Amino acid sequence: MPVFMRVRQQSDTTDTGTEGTSPEGGLRSRLTSRLDRHPTAVRNAQWTITVLAAVLVLGALLLPNRLTTLQADRWFTRIPVEAIIGAAVALVLPRRPRLVVAALSGAALGAMVILNILDMEFVQYLGRPFNVVLDWELLPDAQSYIADSMGKAVEVAATIGVFVLIFVVLGVMALAMVRLSNLLARNKQIATRGTLAATVVWVTCSALGLQIAGVPLASDRTAGALAVQAVRVRDTLRDEAAFQKVAKVDEFGNTPGSQLLPDLRGKDMLFTFIESYGRSAIEDPVEAPGVDATLDARTKALAKAGFHAKSGWLTSATYGGSSWLGHSTTMSGLWISNQQRYRTLMASDHMSLTEAFKKTGAWDTVGIMPGVQKSWPESKFYGLDSYRNAFQMGYKGPKFSWSTMPDQYALQQFQNLEHSKKRNKPLMSLVILTSSHQPWAPIPKMVPWNDLGDGSIFKAIQKAGNKPSDIIASSPKSQAEYGKSVQYSVTALTQWLERYGNDNTVLVFLGDHQPIARVSGNHASRDVPISIVAKDPKVLDKIDSWGWTDGLRPAHNAPVWKMSAFRDKFLTAYGSTPHPKKG
Repeated sequence: MPVFMRVRQQSDTTDTGTEGTSPEGGLRSRLTSRLDRHPTAVRNAQWTITVLAAVLVLGALLLPNRLTTLQADRWFTRIPVEAIIGAAVALVLPRRPRLVVAALSGAALGAMVILNILDMEFVQYLGRPFNVVLDWELLPDAQSYIADSMGKAVEVAATIGVFVLIFVVLGVMALAMVRLSNLLARNKQIATRGTLAATVVWVTCSALGLQIAGVPLASDRTAGALAVQAVRVRDTLRDEAAFQKVAKVDEFGNTPGSQLLPDLRGKDMLFTFIESYGRSAIEDPVEAPGVDATLDARTKALAKAGFHAKSGWLTSATYGGSSWLGHSTTMSGLWISNQQRYRTLMASDHMSLTEAFKKTGAWDTVGIMPGVQKSWPESKFYGLDSYRNAFQMGYKGPKFSWSTMPDQYALQQFQNLEHSKKRNKPLMSLVILTSSHQPWAPIPKMVPWNDLGDGSIFKAIQKAGNKPSDIIASSPKSQAEYGKSVQYSVTALTQWLERYGNDNTVLVFLGDHQPIARVSGNHASRDVPISIVAKDPKVLDKIDSWGWTDGLRPAHNAPVWKMSAFRDKFLTAYGSTPHPKKG
């Protein structure tokens, strides 16, 4: 053998031996060897990953933003135009720009998936899609709700899970797009023909309006969703500027105190919101039998005590949650349908209905806020001389999920701390009740009023009640328990009125919004019941022209007003003289 051949052979042997002694090289060698021994399995795995990438991208492009539309049998049989455009772009770009565009567009598609999921949840819980400008600050409220309802451990796990899910969705979608773009680049001729064919098919389906079970085959779902988001952002920014002007206009803004509410002078006024008390409670086949029976029974009990009522409907500015929007809409006479409007209103000098009582100088004004667990600067807007939050009512009993204390206890503390005090003026009170807040498990029960004490009596009731996990995934169970919670709140409030009301007591109570879609359904109205209760017949005579129903249960065809109309109608009915403020 020639010398140079022997030297080359020794050199090759030496190199190979050196690589084999390296841990990294050895691992690579063994892995390559194993892959070489199973080429079919490798090809199958590669194609499986590619198919999964295609399914993920197509699914993301077609993903709707409504749970009711999430029907795989027809919605995901569509042809997304965005996939065709993406393929065309991948085929014309050089390698590096193609990979950058693929990764960025994949991450953007992942972001759209997240927004679609947020839309689904917001529609289910709040009856409206997610607003990318305003709604991020509501996410901490969602965390608090989970912690109060399911426990701190569940809240922490859910928070971590959400962040992990976001990063996984963004990362996986980016990788999927890169993989598909590489596949197209490696098979350019076939991919070009396929893209042209898909374009012809999409244009044909679009031009002819071809459908499957009512769903168009040609889809531009993601492009349309982006356009909707852009319009929503634009409208939100415009609305913010426009509402600042609206908030400065007030029909009674310059009315002197002496000309406000003269027909209610000397009356103890009580404005009460019952959490999630909506039209569904009175008209839904599952909830209505129990709630209607309670309303009828309480109407009779109040009549026996000398009280009478008239009831109607208001259309709330919110649905499923964000109760403060309903409170502020009712009291301001303005349509407060989002968080930006709420902030603008709270910073304005627009007169609230409760502030009108303070402006007269003829009432002391207080708030009972068992749901407030931090500072509450909004008390200034509501014209309250003072207010009691969850920590200022001496409660030593257990929480009932989100609700810090039972309504019966909150009302008794209102009596002990405020209503029973001797005063030189009558009292105007704003009371927000919370026991009918979701998840409606566990629910408190009525106990003898004299046994309430510091609330410890509710420990056994809370322990024996349902757990949120028992009902939260079941619509029928949630409906049934929601109905019971409304019955409890209405009973507690009207029993308080029976027990502590007098000839000069006037109670106005209403719901802040309908319950979530799991309870009220996907097509429920935003209507809530409202009632005015008094012993003095002159109080109800003043609203006789409203056409409201006698008793606590409004008829189906009773008048329906926007919630923002109530303030001015109430002020007018009780003798207030308009002196407009035009900003």
